[in-house]
Amino acid sequence: MRRLFRLLIICGAAVMVLSGAWSVLKSKSPVGKKVAVLRLSGVIVNPYPLARRIEELKDKKSVVALVLRVDSPGGSVGASQELYRSIERFKETGKPVVVSMGNVAASGGYYVSSAADFIVANPGTITGSIGVLVTHVAYRELLEKLGIKATTVKTGKFKDTLSPFRELTEEEKQYLQRLVNESLEQFIRAILKYRKDRISEEQLRRVADGRIILGQQALELGLVDGLGNLQDAIEKAKELANAPDAVPFYYKEERPFLKRLMGGSFEELKILTSHAPLYYLMEF
Repeated sequence: MRRLFRLLIICGAAVMVLSGAWSVLKSKSPVGKKVAVLRLSGVIVNPYPLARRIEELKDKKSVVALVLRVDSPGGSVGASQELYRSIERFKETGKPVVVSMGNVAASGGYYVSSAADFIVANPGTITGSIGVLVTHVAYRELLEKLGIKATTVKTGKFKDTLSPFRELTEEEKQYLQRLVNESLEQFIRAILKYRKDRISEEQLRRVADGRIILGQQALELGLVDGLGNLQDAIEKAKELANAPDAVPFYYKEERPFLKRLMGGSFEELKILTSHAPLYYLMEF
């Protein structure tokens, strides 16, 4: 048994070493001008790894443009705004940013995308879903049937808003509605900041009701700028950067070994259990 245990430890250590070595080999970038290609995938909960990577790349002289591949239904409001600002900071260097939308780039995924200089979508990309939501689930009656009672001591009437141990009051519903309305206004202002020459505020407000929009329709509305795939987005980035000889370099997502081994995202799981954030998130 001890021999087996030691063997497992040795094998595990070997896998970690080889994994690290392979990551180093993959990270070797080509010489000369580069178009950095990054990915934004899944629910937007923890923006910092991607934001940090964007911040690092903006100061690299060899990087002449950024292509962000977005395949996300959105996520929390603050995290989406963090990445939006990261794109702005990259653009402040004078380098262009192009977004390539994959299968889904909706709600917070579109929020982030709207900061780019140019957005490329597939005709069938699911985008739009411009809106905000807060979900409240109450299971007080279920707990009472189980003989469980919860008592809350608080300092203000809104301190335990969205507590699952009771129903919302009408005043709390109005309070939450004001919050989501203000968050929607922030969403609309963020889109118009860089796209007001392509879609008017009146047109935008007509579709900012949470509806999903396919890529072809989004092009007609002015929510995206062209149709195509990732390679088309890379070519557009080279054009905007006036660097036809630039080489695309695909930066891999940095994920801890155990997270890669388990094949799951602990950060995305947090969105299911976190307390009361506002979401730019597509729901069916």
